[in-house]
Amino acid sequence: MDKHIGFIGCGKMAQAMIEGMIKENLVHREQISASAITEETIVAMKEKLNILMTNDNKAVAAKSDVLFLAVKPAQYENVIDEIKDAVRDTTIIVTIAAGISLAVMEASFQRPVKVVRTMPNTPSLVGEGMSALCPNTHLTAGDLHVIETIFNSFGKTEVIPEELMDAIPAVSGSSPAYAYMFIEAMADGAVQQGIPRKQAYNLAAQAMLGAAKMVLETGEHPGYLKDDVCTPGGATIAAVNTLEKSNFRGSIMQAMAACTAQSQALSKTK
Repeated sequence: MDKHIGFIGCGKMAQAMIEGMIKENLVHREQISASAITEETIVAMKEKLNILMTNDNKAVAAKSDVLFLAVKPAQYENVIDEIKDAVRDTTIIVTIAAGISLAVMEASFQRPVKVVRTMPNTPSLVGEGMSALCPNTHLTAGDLHVIETIFNSFGKTEVIPEELMDAIPAVSGSSPAYAYMFIEAMADGAVQQGIPRKQAYNLAAQAMLGAAKMVLETGEHPGYLKDDVCTPGGATIAAVNTLEKSNFRGSIMQAMAACTAQSQALSKTK
């Protein structure tokens, strides 16, 4: 890809996306630049990522064809005020923070700008990210293709309407945390039965990965795939019965509702 990609901020999510792009050979390292506040972070990221690092947000903004705002939501106002005159009209600005609407972005720049509101997740680091994309009306089909290509280099994408964006953290942005908790719990259960800890994590994690791939690659309903494992009177249906008695599915849905409510609350404060 013949584009310069910039990051304002170089935290964990930015690092995951940068490493994902590099691993997939989408761009060369010299086509990526990022800014950070502290010299410690600048030095550490130069060593880790081997990209251009600086403390000059304007310099990154001025040279970027695609500019990721990878800072916390509370920092957006100050960062945009600093860089808005340096951003070119052709630059595609990508947000990755919960609660920052397209309208807020357009108002903050005080001129028509190309903005894509996104919600990626940390599995981008291993090429298995899931990202929701929502472009504003100033993007062309070609612009959106560029953004989809970038995000597809480290996972999969779905383009969705903005009114659904507050629900995305619960289902894909934050959900890796639930999956890690589930893997940890299964491993604890395996250790309780005498399986060594390292093997327990490998067994549980690979089973989760395989189950997810079954859903994606077969196109079958998850309920059908679950039924296919449950033989009559067998061990699996006994486990499923216990999960149902413990309100397993209800607990997950309640957790997602809480996540969505928090995302909506963040949006209202912007």
